Amino acid sequence: MSRNNGSKKPVGFATHVTAGGIAGACEALTCQPLDTIKVRMQLSRSGRLPGTKPRGFFATGTYIVRRETPLALYKGLGAVLSGIVPKMSIRFASFEAYKTALADPETGNTSMGNIFIAGLGAGTTEAVAVVTPMEVVKIRLQAQQHSLADPLETPRYRNAGHAVYTIVREEGFSTLYRGVSLTALRQATNQGANFTVYQEAKKFAQRLQPGVEELPSYQTMMIGLLSGAAGPLSNAPIDTIKTRLQKSTAAPGSSALSRIMTIAREMWIQEGVKSFYKGLTPRILRVAPGQSVVFAVYERVSGMIERMRPSTGGDAYSE
Repeated sequence: MSRNNGSKKPVGFATHVTAGGIAGACEALTCQPLDTIKVRMQLSRSGRLPGTKPRGFFATGTYIVRRETPLALYKGLGAVLSGIVPKMSIRFASFEAYKTALADPETGNTSMGNIFIAGLGAGTTEAVAVVTPMEVVKIRLQAQQHSLADPLETPRYRNAGHAVYTIVREEGFSTLYRGVSLTALRQATNQGANFTVYQEAKKFAQRLQPGVEELPSYQTMMIGLLSGAAGPLSNAPIDTIKTRLQKSTAAPGSSALSRIMTIAREMWIQEGVKSFYKGLTPRILRVAPGQSVVFAVYERVSGMIERMRPSTGGDAYSE
């Protein structure tokens, strides 16, 4: 994250937009195939019959490639890219705002507990503002099992724009916010863990290298890899239920809570406790390296911008 030490100004909104947007686009282009496999695994009903096993990570990926061509691994990429710049700018800008608000007024430092709270707030903010509608559209696109090599096999949703239009026309605008409570809970726990682990690990690395203000990119990527794995490990059941909720259509008169409870109950009875952790492997493989890319690019770009700024200010890192 950006420093606010004695020789630098606080990072401005333009920096968050630029650095976060570039970092998010790099993450999406690199990790989208893993996210598609994760979604398919979470939606899969394989392994329900006694004596059968659910389709694994490599089997799911192979099935998609054989049935739908390798390009199918990038289904939903348009929805991701269209939302990644505002998502990342909101994430970093809101985190910095919450962290500053929670800082000690005398020292300007933010404790580890308040860093976690700032991360929770940032995750909730991005979930409500951007992530939920983006996820609904992305999951609908990823769930389509049509072959991109067969022009006669017409999908229900042709692209992200068509998916938004069709969903709003047939199911109403509120459908884009289906699962917002679960998405907010997932994003909040993700970013709470993500930012806390990242900043504490970064401080530890800097203590081992006295006088080093900006860590090398490979160290930033390793720390990002570690922090990125923390979220998925803490909230896998939430993400699986959310995925199934956003893929399905709502029964008339049913509340969001009743649909969530129905999905969870059916998963428990029909597929067992392991079903709540379907897609965990590709999710970690997608989120962890994704965060290593995000933090490395963000630190590099924001550092370049900060070096062009005149000096002011105090340190806003937790101690």
